[in-house]
Amino acid sequence: MSLKLYFAPGACSFVPHVLLEMSGAAFEPSMVKLHKGEQNSEDYKAINPRGQVPVLVSDGQPVTQIMAIVLHLDQLFPQAGFLPAEPMSRARALSTLAWMNNTVHPTFTHIFMPQKFTDLPEVQAALKPYNTQLFRGMLSELQDLVKAASAKGQAWLSGDRFGPLDAYSLTLTRWGTIAGIAPEAHPELWAFVQKVAAEPAVARVIERERLQLNMGPVA
Repeated sequence: MSLKLYFAPGACSFVPHVLLEMSGAAFEPSMVKLHKGEQNSEDYKAINPRGQVPVLVSDGQPVTQIMAIVLHLDQLFPQAGFLPAEPMSRARALSTLAWMNNTVHPTFTHIFMPQKFTDLPEVQAALKPYNTQLFRGMLSELQDLVKAASAKGQAWLSGDRFGPLDAYSLTLTRWGTIAGIAPEAHPELWAFVQKVAAEPAVARVIERERLQLNMGPVA
């Protein structure tokens, strides 16, 4: 089995990057420098015509989109237990993963890259504060999930095994600091994210991607 992950530091590709590192399998991490436009190169678009990360090339076949990649990795490495096996627990985990990917993630994009949604400067300026408030509320929802898992005695968001929800929670919380939302605004979530970051496989990915958890201003 050959595995190659195209990732961008700090992007949502952090999620499959962590899962691959957790799996213990050999894989090739390949950095795509978004700020240099490498995602729009002919070579990269031959792999993913949409010019997005992540892309997982599994035995020569490209798989795109977080949901599809996570499900593929879960099937490749069932022993890792990335997603719960019990049907209802699995459905709930996938529901939360879909919410993170199709709701929380795009909300941040409206803050970080408003030019993707309008070419009017005044509308771009209005999108940032509006979506920052929405994102703040979503981080509160994520904190509630952390508290609920803790109340059930779960070590991680989807149960006793580390999974994609935990990796995505770190990414989304980190993005919140980029949007100016201090991590202290969600103390239980911030404590959980630091627990995630302390996992050896996660720490290795953070080092490889050269990430700083709190991107907000220094007090």
